[in-house]
Amino acid sequence: QVQLVESGGGLVQAGGSLRLSCATSGGTFSSYGMGWFRQVPGKEREIVAAINWTGGRTYYTDSVKGRFTISRDNTKSTVYLQMNSLKPEDTAVYYCAARSGRAYGILPRDYDYWGQGTQVTVSS
Repeated sequence: QVQLVESGGGLVQAGGSLRLSCATSGGTFSSYGMGWFRQVPGKEREIVAAINWTGGRTYYTDSVKGRFTISRDNTKSTVYLQMNSLKPEDTAVYYCAARSGRAYGILPRDYDYWGQGTQVTVSS
C-alpha cells in the first residue's frame, strides 16, 4: 500500500519560512507525479504546487509563485515544499499527494494517494 507522510508544518511569523517534507513508501515513487495541496475551513482543497516524475516540470498556483519551491529527491522517495515569505493567507492544512502517472495534475481528483496533512499557521 502506498503511504505518504507529511512533516515540517508549524507556527511561523509572517515573512518566515518553512520546509515541508513528504516521505513515501510502498510504491514506485520515482514514477509518480506529485503535488502539494492545501485546505482551509469552508474552502475546497486547492493545488499549491506539483512536480512530474523527474522534477523537470513544475506547477505553482499564482498566489505562491516566487515564494514556494517544490522539489523531489527520488533517491529518498521524498518530495519537498520550501515556503518562503509566508503570509497569513498561507495558513492551511497542507497535503501531499501522489498519482499513478509520471505527469502531475492540478486537481484533487487527479491524485490517487494522500498524506494525512500537516498544519501550517502563519501569524501576522
